[in-house]
Amino acid sequence: MSVWWSEVSGVQSRDLTMRIAAGAGAAFPPPPVLTPEIVGRSADRPANDNHIIAAPVSMLGAHGAFKRVFDIAAAIALLIFSAPVLLIVALAIRLDSAGPVLYRQRRIGLHGREFEIFKFRSMRQDAERDGVRWASEHDDRITRVGRFIRRTRIDEIPQAINILRGEMSFVGPRPERPEFVGILEREIPHYHDRHAVKPGITGWAQVKHCYTASVDGARDKLVYDLFYIKNYSPLLDGLIVLLTVRVAFMGIGSR
Repeated sequence: MSVWWSEVSGVQSRDLTMRIAAGAGAAFPPPPVLTPEIVGRSADRPANDNHIIAAPVSMLGAHGAFKRVFDIAAAIALLIFSAPVLLIVALAIRLDSAGPVLYRQRRIGLHGREFEIFKFRSMRQDAERDGVRWASEHDDRITRVGRFIRRTRIDEIPQAINILRGEMSFVGPRPERPEFVGILEREIPHYHDRHAVKPGITGWAQVKHCYTASVDGARDKLVYDLFYIKNYSPLLDGLIVLLTVRVAFMGIGSR
């Protein structure tokens, strides 16, 4: 086992990932594909020179159809079973601060196409009056209700609408804002390869890595995103969904 995987994700994450890959019938990606050097730790490597990952065969055909059926069923179930919570959250947002309950935000999705993501508003209405920036720890733009719904991931539930519209999947790399994608694609070689599949409400990077608000953090998370794309299987999707429940209840990695 190469050293880089332990450095990036830790021994426990490495072992768990290997077991998932073996159980899903997926081969562990060789170091030339996912080494930290390839995702930008080597200064002499040109950014975005070639694609190293395309949409895997495992996401096509029967598996692709199953993933779409699962997405639709999961999105409908999520909206139905969380409806009481969503109503309470909507009321709390309205009472807590001025502004709309839901908001739309431009994100980059499949094949680099832009779309509008739906989220519960968790920040002040004037949060970006000074320009776009990542959320930071103890960010004073986040409202009282916003801090809770971000920690529990409730703010992401409206993205079930994006799933039903075919713009997102339940599991996949998280979609990023165009302003940040422009920076990250210049700084991180092969960052664009994460757009080979639909973005997700949750993903392998979200359950195995902390929240990041920097180019270095995005570089580390790219390793997880590319691993997921390379080794997709229904089993891996199922495990990510289960881990997401744990992350939501424990408030891991939120900001």
